[in-house]
Parts: sequence; C-alpha cells; structure tokens
Amino acid sequence: MDADVIIVGAGPAGLMLAGELRLGGARVVVLERLARPSGESRGLGFNARTMEVFEQRGLLPRFGEVSTTAQGHFGGVPVDFGLLEGAHYGVKGIPQFRIEQVLSDWAVELGARIRRGQEVVGLADRGEHVEVTVRGPAVTSTLRARYLVGCDGGRSVVRRAAGFDFPGTDATRELLMADLRDGAITPRPIGETVPGGMVMSAPLGEGVDRIVVSELDAPPAPRDRPVGFAEVAAGWQRLTGQDVSAADPVWASSFTDAARQVTEYRRGRVLLAGDAAHIHLPAGGQGLNVSTQDAVNLGWKLAATVRGRAPAGLLDSYHAERHPVGRRLLGNTRAQGLLFLTGDRMRPFQQVLAELVGYPAVARHLIGMVSGLDIRYPSGDDDHPLLGRRLPTDRRLVRRDGRATTTGELLHRARGVLLDLTGGSPAVDAATPWRDRVDVVAVESDPESAGGAGALLIRPDGHVAWADTAALELTTALERWFGKGLPCV
Repeated sequence: MDADVIIVGAGPAGLMLAGELRLGGARVVVLERLARPSGESRGLGFNARTMEVFEQRGLLPRFGEVSTTAQGHFGGVPVDFGLLEGAHYGVKGIPQFRIEQVLSDWAVELGARIRRGQEVVGLADRGEHVEVTVRGPAVTSTLRARYLVGCDGGRSVVRRAAGFDFPGTDATRELLMADLRDGAITPRPIGETVPGGMVMSAPLGEGVDRIVVSELDAPPAPRDRPVGFAEVAAGWQRLTGQDVSAADPVWASSFTDAARQVTEYRRGRVLLAGDAAHIHLPAGGQGLNVSTQDAVNLGWKLAATVRGRAPAGLLDSYHAERHPVGRRLLGNTRAQGLLFLTGDRMRPFQQVLAELVGYPAVARHLIGMVSGLDIRYPSGDDDHPLLGRRLPTDRRLVRRDGRATTTGELLHRARGVLLDLTGGSPAVDAATPWRDRVDVVAVESDPESAGGAGALLIRPDGHVAWADTAALELTTALERWFGKGLPCV
C-alpha cells in the first residue's frame, strides 16, 4: 500500500481530514489537481462550530487575533446570533486560502504527504484495497490504499468514478461574483432586492470589495469556461446602474442554487466528504463549515478502522450521523435562496419571517440550524441533555493537580476523554482497559455545568458519548465507540 488512506482534494475538507487521520495514526497521501494553491477565496471566515473544531485541535491561535460578529441573517432577514449562548454568526475576514494554508501546514507537520499537480483520472475498488490512477506533469501512475476519500468538490471525479447516486434539483438561478479594487463600491446588504434581480456588496479590506449579482431573467449559463470579470461588471451595471468595468479585478467566479446530495457517504472502500457529498447555495457560508465538520466526524473513525481498533459499525456511523446534517443543510439553503433570489414575490414572506424572528424561540431555532450548534447525533440513550451533543470547547476547568485547562485543550490529541467531575467516580476504574485510546482526566467542576453528571465520556470529535446519569453502561459506550478494551494484568 502507498498509504492507508488516499484523499483527493486539498481544500478545507481534505486538509482537515488529513490532519485528523494523522492524529489517529493513519498514513495519508493527499492528491490535488492544481499545481499550487489558487489564492482565490469564496469563503471569508468560519462559524462558531468550526471555531470550536479548530480550537479543539489547537489551531485557532494560528489564525492570529480573530474577530467575530453576532449579526447574521437567514435568507437576508437579519438575525442576532448572540441570542444563543456561545454562538456568533462567524469569524470575519479570514479568506478561505488562509484557512487552507493553516490546515495544510498542520497536516504536513503531522506527517501527511500532499502531492500537487496530480489529477485523478480513474479508480477501482478491489475489495481489499482501492487503486487510483493519477496523471502528473510527466507520467501516469497507479497508487494503492486501503481507503479512498473524495474531497474534490462539487464536480467530484471520485463521486462520478465510484458511481455514487447524486439526486437533487438543478440550478434555477446563477450568481456571479467578483473581488475588485478601486471600484468605489457602496456596501449593500445581503440579498438586496432590486428591479431585475438581487445584488450584494461588502468591503474586504485593503481596498478590495466583493460584489455579487443575480439577474431574474438570466437562466444559469453552461459553464465550460471560467467567468470573466466583464460578465460580472455588465450584470452589476444592469442592476445597479454603476459602471465598475474600469476597476482592477482580483478574481471572478459563479455559483448556483443547485442542491444535490449523494444517497450514501460510503460505497465499499470509497467515501465522500464536503462538497463532493453535497452541493447547495452558499447561503450563510455554511459549505466550508459543514465540510470541515464532515472531516472531523470521519477522521477518527477511519483512522481507527485502518489501525484495526474500530468496533463493528463505527465507519458506517459516519453516514448515519452526517447524512442527516447534509440533508438539513440543503433544506435551509434552498429556503434561503427562495427568500432572496426570487425578487418581490417573496417580500411578503420576508416581512412575516422578520416578525417571527422577533420571538426568541424562533430566532434560536434558526441560529442553531445555520450554525450547526443544535446538532445532536443519535446516542441510543437520550436521557441526558448532553448525550450526542458537542461539549463546548471554551469551558474552563481546573485539574485535580491545580493546572488550568479547557475542554478544547483536552481534545488536542484527538483521543477519547473520560472527564471525572467528582474526583471519585467509579467510571475511572471501569475505563482502565481503554487507557491506550481514552484519557482519564479528573477536574474540579460545577455539576450543573455538566447537566448534573459526575462523569462524561467525550469522543475525539468532541461529542458526548456517555454520562453517568444515563442508563447506558460506560463499558457499553466505550466498546461502541472505541472497540474492545485491553486485558487487565
């Protein structure tokens, strides 16, 4: 084998997955078609849940000082994300290429091999391994690995070659986007309806502005070539009357409201994550965030599988947990597209929704949906409020030896964590056979902050798998997520 896992695509999902797999001890090769990073950036930050993900791996300081905003939207209707504890709409001003650079550096430091200028042109699942045909600058070669993960975006070669079903809806609207300098652009709110379509604009700093335009009477064009800045500028002038054709373009692109999701995230030894598994309108910047979280859910499970430590069904739980998240993502982005891409026809509904958002319960529901903070994976035993949910990473704890820590810091190594919140939980002794995979940490804690629990079992991705107030036995939870324990001697 050339690797335990081959990842196709060096975007946020592929790079995050590479780091996660290396933390789990798997040998990883990342294949990227582009010879060098493009430097382009559709995304301009990340949301509260992705901030937690980066914090639990010790990555957040690599981005420098981060600035967050509580002011968000749902389909252009303003929503104050500060209503939900620990929530914000997003970390501002960090372009996607910067996120990719941080993740690339991290993955390489951990031992992942990233091979650029390598285009996947074929694959075959041989049952016991996967063979990947790769075309490089001067030669075509075949690589072998135990598993292959397609993280190669909405036009995924892996998805097509492996025969994944990809049902959904075709594009009805196209949005053109450009970053430009010296355009004298006036900021416009998200989803601003104007006669003939929708526009939005925002300053990105250092004299660069982003403009987005969508014309009602312009059906999605076949995109066999890149969008040119002249095309974006012409649409902007038709809808706003402003001529920006003399500005200095940084880059231009397009996207649509097409919504599709594969029916299964795994076929044999081939898996999909991120945009390769689901495409949608990028409303609220959810794509990068859900893709990153796909990778974090998959990474520790796949690493345990290739190392022979995974219990039966662990790898299949990736589809079981993440497919519903992707399905809900498509639903809320389609709803947002209807709100701000269909002109005046939806204005009455926008007004009604704006009234409803004034009710805290409605606002909290929408915030949880868009941010991903309300995700709760099925645990088989839901009689404790934290089971299946992520434990917030910013909770400050004091170890029994007096050292300060946080829940996020305890997850830096991507291992399981058994938190002893009482200093004498019998769970400590019960977890001894899993000490090679699960860290036992005794801390001082307010029982109320843990829902009254005296001990919690946390998975490597930060989700709570067991609480001592639940009916589920600890050994059952440990075997379900970490396999059989070692014999005690």
